[in-house]
Amino acid sequence: MAAGEREGRDYLRRHRIPELLHRLAALLLYHRPERPREFLMEALERVKAGKRAEGEYPYLMDEANLAAMFQLLDVVGQGHITPAQYREALKTLGLSTEDLQFGDDENITLEVFKEEVKKKMLESWAVY
Repeated sequence: MAAGEREGRDYLRRHRIPELLHRLAALLLYHRPERPREFLMEALERVKAGKRAEGEYPYLMDEANLAAMFQLLDVVGQGHITPAQYREALKTLGLSTEDLQFGDDENITLEVFKEEVKKKMLESWAVY
């Protein structure tokens, strides 16, 4: 690999550009706006406002989506999922599984699931 290419890759990695583009593409595919360029500009403005604590970061999953995801994981309807299932849900959403505070014997309820996933979503946007 040439030095210029390596420097370019390092630059993109250092500024987390591939992750940012992946998140923006996911938002586009989820919402499918009529005016995608304007939608992307608004999403980036929301990221800026979120960093300044003047607004909310863009969400890919709303309350109903998170509840549906939880129900898919809680196949027998126990009202809770395992930490392993939670970890897989985070991976599926492209969110960090580092620093999880749940022991293997703990159960995660719907409310905890929604709260923790939202927290991870906020953390994921805050790095930009």
